[in-house]
Amino acid sequence: MALWVLFGFIVLSATSILLLTRGPLRATPSVRPLRIVAAVQYAAAIVLAGARLTGAA
Repeated sequence: MALWVLFGFIVLSATSILLLTRGPLRATPSVRPLRIVAAVQYAAAIVLAGARLTGAA
């Protein structure tokens, strides 16, 4: 159960970063690194969910 909560927090964090880069932070020069961070967080969430669903975690 705790891994699903962690999954939710990771997805929530990545989504909030992505929404910020599309809204208030759109004009800043550091948009691309922030979007890369969000993509890495989404990838980590997918790996965590995959490990949980296959029984490896």
